[in-house]
Amino acid sequence: MSFHLSRQEGLRLLVSVRTVEEAWQAAEGGADFIDLKEPRAGALGGLPEATLRAIVQSLRSGGSTLAISATIGDLPLTDLPAVMTRVHAVAACGVDIVKVGIPRTADGAPAMAALDALAACGHAIVPVFIADQGLDAAVVAHAAALGPRLAGVMVDTQDKLAGSLFDAMPMADLRHFVHTLRAAGQLVGLAGALRLQHLPAVLSLAPDFAGFRSAVCAGDRRGALEVARVRALRQALPSLATPGQAQVIDLRS
Repeated sequence: MSFHLSRQEGLRLLVSVRTVEEAWQAAEGGADFIDLKEPRAGALGGLPEATLRAIVQSLRSGGSTLAISATIGDLPLTDLPAVMTRVHAVAACGVDIVKVGIPRTADGAPAMAALDALAACGHAIVPVFIADQGLDAAVVAHAAALGPRLAGVMVDTQDKLAGSLFDAMPMADLRHFVHTLRAAGQLVGLAGALRLQHLPAVLSLAPDFAGFRSAVCAGDRRGALEVARVRALRQALPSLATPGQAQVIDLRS
C-alpha cells in the first residue's frame, strides 16, 4: 500500500513519541500525526523495529486511524545502501510515512542522489532537512522538483540545546523554504525544539504541519510526554478541522 496525504486548511499537529503509552497520550491529546522516534538518540533517532511494530499494532488494533510516521535514525547519506535498507525495514513495520534526515554537506550530490532513490523506493517518504548549518538551495530545489513522488518535506534541527528552529534559521529563509516547496505542490512541515510560544511564528509561515516533542514533555524532550501539554498545543491552534479528521486522507493499493 502507498500512503497519500492531500493538502487541507490549517496547521496539522505532529507529536513525536517513543512508546505505546506515549502514542495513545498523543492521540488522546489531539495529535493529527503520531511520529515514532527515540529523542535520546539524536534529532532523528530511530526506535527498534520491535517497538515500531508494537506501537503500530496497538494503535491500529485499538481503532486509531491517525497517520503514523517513523524515522530511520541519523544515517549518513554517503552510505545510501544502508539508508535504503533501513527505509525498507522501517516501512515493513507498518508505518504510513518514513522520515529520512538530509543534513547539509559540502557537496550536495549525495543528498540529491538520496532524494532520487527515496522518491523511487515505493514508500511514502518525507525527507527532513537539517537546518543547523543552513540549507543548500540546490538540494531543496531538487526535492521540490520531485513533486508528488515525496509524501512531503520537513525542516528540523540537530542540536536541540542550541535553541529552536527559529534560532537556527532566519525567518526570511524559512519563509522561502515553505514557499518554494508549497509552490511545487509539496506538503511542508516545520520542527526543531518548538514550544508553545513559537506557535505564532509557525502559523505565520503557513506550513501544512508542525512537529513537537520538547513542547509536550516534562523537562526536556527526553522526558516523559504529558497529555495535558498535547491538549494545550491543540487548544492553542486556531479553529480547524476536528482532530481525527485530518489523518489518513487516501490509501491506494
